[in-house]
Amino acid sequence: MFIKEEKKSLTRLAVLAIGWGLGLDRFYEGRTKDGILSILGWAIVFGSLMLLSPCQGYNYVDGVKDYANVDVNPLIILPLGLGIYGATLVIRKGFRLLRSFEAAE
Repeated sequence: MFIKEEKKSLTRLAVLAIGWGLGLDRFYEGRTKDGILSILGWAIVFGSLMLLSPCQGYNYVDGVKDYANVDVNPLIILPLGLGIYGATLVIRKGFRLLRSFEAAE
């Protein structure tokens, strides 16, 4: 049904789609160091987004959240930028795998 290159591309694409946050695509390719770094990178991005988000400790005024005095931490730009960059890399890799599937003969 599929030739070897098409099967390889589909398998890598499936692993990327399911396990991009855990670096499963890197482990599948045999790059253990890159997989561990991917896990650490995404953990830092998501962890720092949770710690730096302004959703902690809202003051309630008359039973309603007081959004007027919410201070946004300016350091939240860092994990947001890194997260957008990482998501861009994941999407680029997905398109590269789709192109290799299409080009396989």
